[in-house]
Amino acid sequence: MFSFIWMIIIGLVAGLLARAIKPGNDPMGWIMTIVLGIAGAMIGGFLASMLGFGTNGGFMGLVFSVIGAIILLFIYELITGKRRV
Repeated sequence: MFSFIWMIIIGLVAGLLARAIKPGNDPMGWIMTIVLGIAGAMIGGFLASMLGFGTNGGFMGLVFSVIGAIILLFIYELITGKRRV
């Protein structure tokens, strides 16, 4: 149970950081931000393993989670056709 709550908290932090770093307006609520962060963590973990980094959920895990979430935001823009403001 604790790991599920921790995953939601880290997902929220990673999603908020990704939305703050990436330029443009990304209107989405808290739940979508958490989902973005969790999915970004999955993509970031895959990317870290491909590059040979051992993240183990530490600071580098958060960094790669944010990178994965930013990648998802750019993909979302491409799919929906939104332009940067």
